[in-house]
Amino acid sequence: MICTKHVCSAVFLLLLAFLVAAGIAGAQEKVLLMATTTSTEDTGLLNVIGPEFKKASGIDLRWTATGTGKALKLGEDCNVDVLMVHAPDAEKKFVEAGFGLNRREIMYNDFIIIGPAADPAGIKGKSVKEGLQAIQTKKANFVSRGDKSGTHMMELDLWKGSGAPVPEKEAWYAQAGQGMMATITIAAEKNGYTLADRGTYIKYENSMQGNPPLKILVEGDQALFNQYSVIAVNPAKCQKAQIELAAKFSDWIAGPAGQKLIREFKVMGKPLFTPNAK
Repeated sequence: MICTKHVCSAVFLLLLAFLVAAGIAGAQEKVLLMATTTSTEDTGLLNVIGPEFKKASGIDLRWTATGTGKALKLGEDCNVDVLMVHAPDAEKKFVEAGFGLNRREIMYNDFIIIGPAADPAGIKGKSVKEGLQAIQTKKANFVSRGDKSGTHMMELDLWKGSGAPVPEKEAWYAQAGQGMMATITIAAEKNGYTLADRGTYIKYENSMQGNPPLKILVEGDQALFNQYSVIAVNPAKCQKAQIELAAKFSDWIAGPAGQKLIREFKVMGKPLFTPNAK
């Protein structure tokens, strides 16, 4: 083709604009938006899941990590296509209200109560009920997530189950309003206790070169079981929800490849989650 410098430049720019637009459109067709918990991000699991899922499916997984309560709200408000969360009661209400489809359990770990090695409230080795009662009796510093996350919801349930009044404005009880790792850091600064998921604690322990100021003091209680699930956002409520892409992610994470990835994901040689998809 014969053309002047200006004409060729114009043709090139038009072609480039077309290719960019086509690329963006193609990318949009294969982008899956997920709302998930801070624990899946703080542990580093998402940074492994994202690339592996894209490699297997060609779908670009993009996520917002927040508390489970806010993650469910993002689903209700049609801002995401799929959820990975850990508050079973709230999740079931979300599905029953018609906002979610195909809730699938995919993995679990457990909650732990961590606190200073000196253990001023004397809770080490006690049950959850006894431990929380001792913290309240001693008025020992306790830092709550305070963010309506799955961990925060579990903490409130545990206080109710302990028989002790649920704390709120007591001087010894602080609400961080932040994610798990930040809450652990604040608890350490206050020489206090907090409820954490084991996966994030292991990541924290690793960041402290295996010698963190906060230690595991209460663990192994059946009440501390921590189940994670995926839920697709219902297109009947959210017309733009990409149910096909969400289903592909759900099938993958609950399938052999995703479950193997979860099983093999470790820090300091310790598993952070245990796969349990059915």
